[in-house]
Amino acid sequence: MSETKPQNSNFIVQGGILAAAGIISRIIGFIYRIPLQNTIGDAGMGYYSAAFQIYSIMLIISSYSLPVAVSKLVAARAAKGQYRNARRFFHGALLFATLTGGATCLIVLFGADTLAGNIMSMPKSAIALRMLAPTLLIVALMGVIRGYFQGLGTMVPTAVSQLLEQIVNAVISVVAGVYLYEYGTKVAALLRDEAFAPAWGAAGGTLGTGAGALAGLLVLLIMFLVHKRRMRKNIKKDAARGVDSFGKIFSTIIITVLPVILSTTIYNISDTLDQGVFNYVMDAKGFSDIKAEYWGIYSGKYRVLTNVPIALANALCSSLMPSLAACIENGERKLARHKVSIGIRFVMMISIPCAVALAILGRPLISIMFTGEVDMAAMLLHMGSASVIFYSLSTLSNGILQGIDKMRIPVRNAAIALVLHMGVLYLTISVFDWKLYGVVISCMAFGLLMCILNWVSIARHLRYRQELRRTFIIPLIGSAIMGGVVFLLNFILSKSAGELVSVLVSAVVGIIVYFAALVLLKGLRMSEIRSLFERRGR
Repeated sequence: MSETKPQNSNFIVQGGILAAAGIISRIIGFIYRIPLQNTIGDAGMGYYSAAFQIYSIMLIISSYSLPVAVSKLVAARAAKGQYRNARRFFHGALLFATLTGGATCLIVLFGADTLAGNIMSMPKSAIALRMLAPTLLIVALMGVIRGYFQGLGTMVPTAVSQLLEQIVNAVISVVAGVYLYEYGTKVAALLRDEAFAPAWGAAGGTLGTGAGALAGLLVLLIMFLVHKRRMRKNIKKDAARGVDSFGKIFSTIIITVLPVILSTTIYNISDTLDQGVFNYVMDAKGFSDIKAEYWGIYSGKYRVLTNVPIALANALCSSLMPSLAACIENGERKLARHKVSIGIRFVMMISIPCAVALAILGRPLISIMFTGEVDMAAMLLHMGSASVIFYSLSTLSNGILQGIDKMRIPVRNAAIALVLHMGVLYLTISVFDWKLYGVVISCMAFGLLMCILNWVSIARHLRYRQELRRTFIIPLIGSAIMGGVVFLLNFILSKSAGELVSVLVSAVVGIIVYFAALVLLKGLRMSEIRSLFERRGR
């Protein structure tokens, strides 16, 4: 019993460090997108998004799941005192990352025109895509080192490198975006094609991604060199009789990462397909000249705002998954069900009021933060703010299923949801000609179906029933009360105090009103939040 408390404490601290770093990184990422969008415009953000869609898929294929695989397999060896095998596995993973990251880097570098033109129907995004190519190799190597440290039980190197990466990314993206947009303007004047200005501006934004990744890799290498002495001491008391072959290491990595790659690819490929299909339909309908600008409104304004609260679900996932895995391994299914209940309740407490706030304050938020088109972006937020709820819950439920070792189920559910999603997308943008509104509707359908399918799967495999009153009804009532207060206050203040003051005051008052409503209605208790991150019952 005496050993359990320190382990739990360390687990909570390490999970908290990583979650906090993830949230801060998302906030930084949200903030720098504002000046970047204002510099390169809606069209520039459209090219930026197209390049990132291809980059993201290549990243998932090459290295996205490497940190998880390396941390899991290094931890298994370190727990047995096999430090020589842990180090050898680390070296094998570095070689694996060099091969996969290097291969995808070359594919993107030399195939950028084909990928951007044929898949995304946006040829000029190839400029930004080429800028991203070296980042694939850098991120692959960085992922292995992060996974190695996590496997040894410390999240600090990951957190520090993550924060530095995002800070450098933010600064370089904005500076390079300004410089290359000006360069693109000169190219546009010379070639008589004004699209080159936003295309080169987007390339400046992606240059920051590579610079940030390189900064993160360098700080990890420094920390690794500092840690090397401690690793040598552990190797001297190694308990293993032999060392694993690189063949065995490679096969273990592939077996471990393949389910994660499949699940993540299906779950994330919908964004790439959305933009590809949208651009294809816009070309067919004769709207080629505005497709980049339209998608920039969607990705650079609507998605940027809705992704902020979803980041909280991602952070909760990273802390909840190991805790659930420990419960299942120890046969503590009742405790696992309790953690699932609290996790879902906590996500709903955050996502429901955020969705309501975005629907009400969407227009003033966009007009304050961004230049260019406001009406369409505001309408997208009014229509699609509920996607915050669906995607937050589907993200968490994916993590729950993976935490209880049901890795294939999210893959199957995502594949089913993707088929429905693509059907709704084609119907709404091609047949009904709803353009971006059709994209938002189809994405909401995807998120909602994922929630339903995952919910059924969790109930079946964990014999779980979600409590409804405090999970959904109380947050909905509290959010409705908050929404009414925010709407009236913003309406009154905007007439006299201006948009910035009215939004800030309305938001602060709204938060106070919402949490006061939760307290009066007896919502989530602090004891339940603490129990979420404990590995064992009392």
